[in-house]
Amino acid sequence: MSLEILGMVAPQQLSETRGSLTEPAIDPGFLAEFAQAHEQSGFDRVLIGYGASHPDGFAIASHVLHHTSRLKVLIAHRPGFVAPTVVARKLITLDHLAGGGRVAIHHITGGDEADQRRDGDRLGHDERYRRTTEFMTVLRALLTSGEHLDHRGEFYDVADAHSEVRPAAPIPLYFGGASPAAVAAGARNADVYMLWGEPRRQIADRIAMVRAAAAERGREVSFSLSVRPILADTEEEAWERAGRIELATAERVSPRNQIAGFVASTAKHPALKRRNASSVGGQRLRAQAAEALVHDERLWYGVARLTGAAYNATALVGTPAQVAESLLRYRDLGVERFLIRGFDPYDDAVDYGRELIPLLRAAAPARPAGAVPDPDQAGSAAVSL
Repeated sequence: MSLEILGMVAPQQLSETRGSLTEPAIDPGFLAEFAQAHEQSGFDRVLIGYGASHPDGFAIASHVLHHTSRLKVLIAHRPGFVAPTVVARKLITLDHLAGGGRVAIHHITGGDEADQRRDGDRLGHDERYRRTTEFMTVLRALLTSGEHLDHRGEFYDVADAHSEVRPAAPIPLYFGGASPAAVAAGARNADVYMLWGEPRRQIADRIAMVRAAAAERGREVSFSLSVRPILADTEEEAWERAGRIELATAERVSPRNQIAGFVASTAKHPALKRRNASSVGGQRLRAQAAEALVHDERLWYGVARLTGAAYNATALVGTPAQVAESLLRYRDLGVERFLIRGFDPYDDAVDYGRELIPLLRAAAPARPAGAVPDPDQAGSAAVSL
């Protein structure tokens, strides 16, 4: 089974420890260099995030594709504001212009009511997932069939829908969500189900749950895990670096920052201040963070605790070989794809390409995904330099 390595790009350098919202929101030169750094480091694909106040993801993706030759994109999209018929044509057109086979879409249904309302959305949590299910159903039909489509549902009513241009290559549908409503939606239509970094026992349970729901519909789903590696030459140095990242994050979420270098923009920082009130994934991470700061050998919740676990903030801390082994233990459970991004976004993307990504690729053939579905037995073969 294949191994896919994903990163994440943005049009400015901004993270828990880097950048400021007082900087320009779009730096075209930085975005091109950031994408090229991922391509040179051996990433297969990069995620382009979504927020109600963020730059448009399709336009960002176009810039990334134009400035790279091989790198693929995964465009995060929140269903509900653009018709699936329009999104289908946008995806197909963009992929043709990029040469074919380089575009995918990630469906995020939204667990932050304040951010939903910025786009005028007042649907409740489960209603949003029903809408996502219907959106993905229509989108998949338009991406995979040349037939004209008639569809009348709860949220979308289209007649004689079709696209004059057909996909140059399959366009995968990624999806994320942790609630029962999310599992039902993803099992029905997702090609790839994206998971946040949780302890192996919980990941094994979630994989089993989604697989069972997909099997009821006669489908199979692939899995991706998102985590934030913190690397250093020794394990001690890696934990020291994690401590510095925690201190820097704590400083940036503090109200005292309003008179410091980050100014009042801290209060607006979407990563640092959002609390995802109805996000079940966020609730799970907060409960795990309250239970322990470190799970398994090196899954660290320091930043997740500080930011309310509003997004994928859990980290794997250690040497490249140690972190690679931890990731491969998730592969033993059935994870085929890893989204890895750092707290120092550009520098970490470059650093991952030196050892971590080569280690994963070298070890993956001997560690087929799902070969050891019991998390207590996973990791029988160690990674070494």
